[in-house]
Amino acid sequence: MHSDAFDRYHHHDSALHRLDPRIKVVVAIAFIISNALLPDGAWMAFGLAWLFVLLASALSDLGLGYTFRRSFIVLPFALVAVTVLFSIPGKPVSQFHFMMWDFTVTDAGLLRFVSIVIRSWISVQIAILLVAVTRFPDLIHAFEHLRVPAILTTIIAFLYRYLFVLSDEVIRLLRARQSRSAAAAGQRSGGGVLWRARVSGNMAGQLFLRSYERSDRIYNAMLARGYAGQLLTLNPHELHGRDWAYAVAAFLFILAMQFVGRF
Repeated sequence: MHSDAFDRYHHHDSALHRLDPRIKVVVAIAFIISNALLPDGAWMAFGLAWLFVLLASALSDLGLGYTFRRSFIVLPFALVAVTVLFSIPGKPVSQFHFMMWDFTVTDAGLLRFVSIVIRSWISVQIAILLVAVTRFPDLIHAFEHLRVPAILTTIIAFLYRYLFVLSDEVIRLLRARQSRSAAAAGQRSGGGVLWRARVSGNMAGQLFLRSYERSDRIYNAMLARGYAGQLLTLNPHELHGRDWAYAVAAFLFILAMQFVGRF
């Protein structure tokens, strides 16, 4: 499995790519928080929030539809909020019977549910754009500059790094299983359910041991190359006037979203 399976960075020489990662992280977090604080039914403010995403996408040279196509992954998770349709008092909109219960959808619950889905959908788009225009080491350095606790940045950095190690070991185990599971044409290889469960359990144990041993070798190699608890980057992080200008413009836009949503 290649790193592209996890790494969502897209190399371009756009204005958003050249922006200081600290500015991108702060603006993205401020946008998500501001988006979450918008009142239910603030349709004009939601429209401005999506316009912000479109403008940022245009500055990234990734295309206006880049985040749009990838953002629908959030919709199944937004169904977690489906209970607000019935739990918030209001005027009945629809009623239905399910098993032994009667459910009533209210107008206030429907408004809350739609607002939650829109907030989640827009926030996910800005998060997708952030990781698409910022290298992962630069994100980690941005968190360090922003005084995020070192233990958190280290855990995130190692989790990201060892995902590739884990995926490589999984592929090796699957390839080894396939090479030992030959079968005649038209017949299914392997045994029954219990046999497959036993094989899967053995593979899980081997995966743990092999991943642990390989991660230990990688860590020792990192120490031998001068690792001292901090990831280094070749990209200098220096704030220029252009970075401050983009930051001010972004925060003014976010404040305008809040103003429109409140009044």
